Amino acid sequence: LGHYIWLAILYAIGGAISKTNPMEVLKHYGPAYLTALGTMSSAATLPVALTCARKAKTLDPKVTDFAVPIGATIHLCGSVLTEVFFVMTISLMLYGKLPAMGTMILFIFLLGIFAIGAPGIPGGTVMASLGLITGILLFDDTGVALMLTIFALQDSFGTACNVTGDGAIALMLTGLYSDHNKKTA
Repeated sequence: LGHYIWLAILYAIGGAISKTNPMEVLKHYGPAYLTALGTMSSAATLPVALTCARKAKTLDPKVTDFAVPIGATIHLCGSVLTEVFFVMTISLMLYGKLPAMGTMILFIFLLGIFAIGAPGIPGGTVMASLGLITGILLFDDTGVALMLTIFALQDSFGTACNVTGDGAIALMLTGLYSDHNKKTA
């Protein structure tokens, strides 16, 4: 549910920036979403995502060819959202309390940075953030094992959110690129 809410927000922003209907992009993303569910890999889904994005009449082809591949490697919103919810749930289950607000803010901030460097492979985000999980949230071996297990079981949904969100990013950049071209013309 959190992924769908986030995608709705991203596409609404994309539509507002580009001054176009975001459904023109989103309606083509079904095959990419399903491929991401099956592969759990942004990198493996990239060819399908590019094909889907290129079908959208509202996306500039130059922007699409830039935004979708780079999004597959640095835009991991679904994985980050999932990981934040899971660390809070596991903390509550195993340690009896949620992490302090300041600790969670620091974790979220650093996770956003670490996710940029995470590989677009199954479990890449959670593997890149193990130091944060153990060093900031102070998870023990049991907490880390549970985090890795739960994350692996649902990683396909985070990946599908990541890949589908790349279309919204391309829509935003198309709007900015189009505005820039109008101002310089």
